[in-house]
Amino acid sequence: MTTATQRVYNFSPGPATLPLSALEEAQRDLLCLPGVGASILEISHRSKTFEEIMRAAEENIRKLLKIPSHYHVLFLQGGARLQFGMIPMNFLRGTGRPADFIVTGSWGASALKEAQTQGPVRTLWDGKAEGYRRTPTPEQYQINPDAAYIHFTSNETIEGIEFFSEPETGDIPLVCDASSDFLSRPIPMERYALLYAGAQKNAGPAGVTIVIIREDMLKRCPDDLPSMLNYRKHAEAKSLLNTPPCFAVYIVKLVTDWLLREIGGLEQMYAINRRKAALLYEVLDRSEGYYRGHADPQCRSLMNVTFRLPNEALEKKFIAEAEKAGFMHLEGHRSVGGCRASIYNAMPIEGVQALCEFMKDFRERNPA
Repeated sequence: MTTATQRVYNFSPGPATLPLSALEEAQRDLLCLPGVGASILEISHRSKTFEEIMRAAEENIRKLLKIPSHYHVLFLQGGARLQFGMIPMNFLRGTGRPADFIVTGSWGASALKEAQTQGPVRTLWDGKAEGYRRTPTPEQYQINPDAAYIHFTSNETIEGIEFFSEPETGDIPLVCDASSDFLSRPIPMERYALLYAGAQKNAGPAGVTIVIIREDMLKRCPDDLPSMLNYRKHAEAKSLLNTPPCFAVYIVKLVTDWLLREIGGLEQMYAINRRKAALLYEVLDRSEGYYRGHADPQCRSLMNVTFRLPNEALEKKFIAEAEKAGFMHLEGHRSVGGCRASIYNAMPIEGVQALCEFMKDFRERNPA
């Protein structure tokens, strides 16, 4: 049994586990940043010290994703939910053109619902009837040339579904909610017009949302929006339109330092993530149906492994015993039940290996 002073294996879908080295550096410097005489929690967001922290965080993200120079990196607030409304406010409202959505799970459905408050929307494909178990193949939806933009969710946290290649959209701007797999693997950034992610899965703590937006999209932002809802205003102010979440940005800087210096970049991170996911899915596949994965095998998320046990009573027992053994937050989302192991970047492979052994042992001790 773990105690409050011991670190557990945190399989939470977010806020999620962070790299230990980043936490240790933050712990060392929390009282007083070297050479500053004050905590990161106390310094001015207008100070040269914080401007350098934000600049370094942006530069790290640009290096990791190989972001072209004609894209802006913004540090905003409000999470993905604010982006669900802010995107159509900037690029749908008043255009007379519909926004198109590829809906592969609960978060994509939420984004569509919010967009409906600002203008017309169309659903190119919706996996709800199948229980959100897969992503569509390109021939299952048709791109409309009059679309204002096309939105998709690269990884559905709740259902455990992930895109491993971008939808082909031609000249139509592609918009992506990448909250759950941001910085987990390389992506062709030039394919996106706008990509956004809440930091609390892979990039940092809750409180900061990272938006990567192409320069030409800023010209489309209407002048009649409040400044805080206008991407162009945030870009012009270099993410300092208001007081940013300074501590959250600082942790993003430390986490991206870790990805660059300790991991070696996103190719290496992707290889580690594939290995971690393969270990867990192997346990599912070899359990003879005892552990039943939710997602179709070709669409299985590398970040969120979702599964069921033979019955709800065993699921409750599994989650309770796992917690006692130091494996935390394995319960599935309240809307779908079951179990979910979120294995974001900072989850060490040792944690996944230990969970696999626990799952094998639990199955032997608790036959269906």
